[in-house]
Amino acid sequence: MDILSSIFLGVIQGLTEFLPVSSSGHLVFFQNLLGFKEPEILFDVALHLGTLLAVFIFFRADLMLIVLDIKGYLSDIISGKETVSSIKKRPHALFALWVIIGTIPTSIIGFLFKDMLESLFGKVQLVGLMIIVTGIIVGISRLIPQSYMKKNRLGFVSAILIGIAQGVAIIPGISRSGSTIVCGLLCGMERELAARFSFLLSIPAILGALVVQLSSHELHTIAFTPMITGFIVAAISGFLALKILMKMVKRGNLSWFAPYCWLIGLIVIFIF
Repeated sequence: MDILSSIFLGVIQGLTEFLPVSSSGHLVFFQNLLGFKEPEILFDVALHLGTLLAVFIFFRADLMLIVLDIKGYLSDIISGKETVSSIKKRPHALFALWVIIGTIPTSIIGFLFKDMLESLFGKVQLVGLMIIVTGIIVGISRLIPQSYMKKNRLGFVSAILIGIAQGVAIIPGISRSGSTIVCGLLCGMERELAARFSFLLSIPAILGALVVQLSSHELHTIAFTPMITGFIVAAISGFLALKILMKMVKRGNLSWFAPYCWLIGLIVIFIF
C-alpha cells in the first residue's frame, strides 16, 4: 500500500467512524468504486487504534475522572468504608458501570451473529439501503422535542437499549454513532450526555473488535510507513470529526447528516 492510499483510508476511517454516516458503508463503497483491496488486518487495526486514540484525547478529562472515581470507590470498598451500593454516590464510577452494562448486549449480538453480519459486506446494494436507513435514523432526531430530552443521568434500561443499538450497528451501512446517539435521545437523555455515552461506549466495542480481528485472521507483515501514516491521519481526522459532531449534537443539528446518507445510499444502490 502506498502513502497516498494510506492517507485517503485514514481520512475516511477517522471521519466516518464518528460522524453518523457509517464507516463500514463508506469502506464498502470506496472499495468497490475505486477498486481498493480490503486493507491488511494490521493496517486496519492501525486505523482503528488511531480513532481510538482520538476518543482518548478528546474525552481525556472524562476518562481521568472515571479512573479516579473507580480508584476511590474500590479503595473504600476494600477498606470497609463503603458498601458496593455506594457506587450511586460516585457519578463517574457509575457512568463506567453503565458503559460495561451497555457493552454486554453489543458483545452478545456480535458473538451470535458475527458470521452472518460479516457476509453482508459483500452485498453492496444492501449496504446502500442500510446507509439510507441510517439517514432515517439520524433524521428522527429532528422530531424529538427539546422538552423531552431532560435526563442528565443514565439508567439500566437506557444503557441496555443503547448497547443493543450499538450491536445492531454492526450491520454494514448502519452508523454506530448515529444509532446510539439517537437511541439515547429517544430514551430522554440530554443531547451532550447521549453523545458522550455513545463515544465512551465505543472504546470497549473498538477494542473488542480488534481482538476478534487479530485472533481470527492470519497476519501478514506490511510496510511500517503506510501503517503509521494511516494511524496518525485517522487519529487527527477522528479528533476533528468528534469536535464537529459534538458541536452539532449540542445544537440539535444531527439530522443535517440525513440528506447526505440518503444521497450516498442511492448512489451505492444505482451504481452497483
